[in-house]
Amino acid sequence: MTMTADISARYREFRMPDVGEGLTEAEILKWYVQPGDSVTDGQVVCEVETAKAAVELPIPYDGVVHELRFGEGTTVDVGAAIITVDVAPGSGGAQAPAPAPASAPAPASAPEQAGAPAAASASTAGAGPAGGGRTPVLVGYGVAEASTKRRPRRGAAPAVPAAAAPAAPVPGQVNGHAGMAPAAPARPLAKPPVRKLARDLGVDLATVTPSGPDGIITREDVHAATALLPERAPAPAPSPAAAPSAAPAPEPVPARATVPAYAPGTARETRIPVKGVRKATAAAMVGSAFTAPHVTEFLTVDVTRTMKLVEELKSDKDMAGVRISPLLLVAKALLVALKRHPDVNAAWDEANQEIVLKHYVNLGIAAATPRGLIVPNIKDAQDKTLPQLAEALGELITTAREGRTTPAAMQGGTVTITNVGVFGVDTGTPILNPGESAILAVGSIKPQPWVHKGKVRPRQVTTLALSFDHRLIDGALGSMFLADVGAVLEQPKRLITWA
Repeated sequence: MTMTADISARYREFRMPDVGEGLTEAEILKWYVQPGDSVTDGQVVCEVETAKAAVELPIPYDGVVHELRFGEGTTVDVGAAIITVDVAPGSGGAQAPAPAPASAPAPASAPEQAGAPAAASASTAGAGPAGGGRTPVLVGYGVAEASTKRRPRRGAAPAVPAAAAPAAPVPGQVNGHAGMAPAAPARPLAKPPVRKLARDLGVDLATVTPSGPDGIITREDVHAATALLPERAPAPAPSPAAAPSAAPAPEPVPARATVPAYAPGTARETRIPVKGVRKATAAAMVGSAFTAPHVTEFLTVDVTRTMKLVEELKSDKDMAGVRISPLLLVAKALLVALKRHPDVNAAWDEANQEIVLKHYVNLGIAAATPRGLIVPNIKDAQDKTLPQLAEALGELITTAREGRTTPAAMQGGTVTITNVGVFGVDTGTPILNPGESAILAVGSIKPQPWVHKGKVRPRQVTTLALSFDHRLIDGALGSMFLADVGAVLEQPKRLITWA
């Protein structure tokens, strides 16, 4: 029994965690470690795709990877053991083969080891017996230190002193190294676009002094760090060379496979499994379409003055460094219209038979990504100035394109904008994001003949389409709201007079 207890204490299982959003499964996109690799507490070991987004999982142990339970591309249930770690390597080679029989039949179910009872709850998987461990979480949730991830460098030597193994008579301890806290320095806090910028410029975020709130590193901090490191001048040379190879290769596996063109002699049909973001989107859209009574109204607007304002803002020094686009002014116009018609910003509570008026605006922006459509939102958009809104919008779009949108960023939306005009489409009849009251589709902006000051002139024109939940918004309210959005885009000075 002593030997069995030693083996159980030596090998730890890390289970697929649950973010508490009702998710039941995730697909393993990529492993960053292999059996035999050393890992440290907090190191990212794999990337998975949930129904919400692609996220990276950190391991809550120090040790050596013993076994990967599932291969890349496999969909795994929440709570299933996905990796086994030897937390006491070098404690005796005679015991090494012992866990092999226990792990061999485990591709479908977790083995019954002594460490498993502590992981009975998916949300505490891998935490060990009650009393000490840290709960592993997905990106965007839980412990702040664990939410800042950095992809591990292959071959990075973990600092696991030999003295740590004998000092492990505490089998209930997750990390097995109570006195090793100093060996795990705090990871720098930075958002995904900033991390990418640092990688492109060859800057180690650990050397950057943060200036953002709560110690977050900003783009300006990264640029400042490059100026302080003249001795690394040769290093940027390989960095641009590496950037092109990284840019065209979005490593996460797309949820949608590209359907090949039909050729004689080939299969006439291709079947693509529905999973991940595509599966979640389909379920949400069907639920929304058959739950909320949709009404869609259209408005064609002369946005010539708005397009001129966009060009002026691009040269404004107060807007330097942020992306300026027509979508920015559409977002601002919608926020102004919501301020004039706050009843639009609401939700229907079916369980309690109540209308919930929202006194904040989490502005959703529908984004097309390689994995499908996602709708992250800008939190408390109503309080942001135009430069702040531009910065938040640019960061949201960049993060979505890189596939690094966190599940938290897609929760709690109130109203959404979808820009179908980028595809050259005039407009459409968008379906409401579940739990929201309205969604505004913006069509392509192009020159059209328009009566302006009594004469037919070429003007920049677009068509807006507003879909809304008729349980919350009647025709009059929906029409006035859409008319106000159009009026602001036709006369942008109303951003001042109506704000």
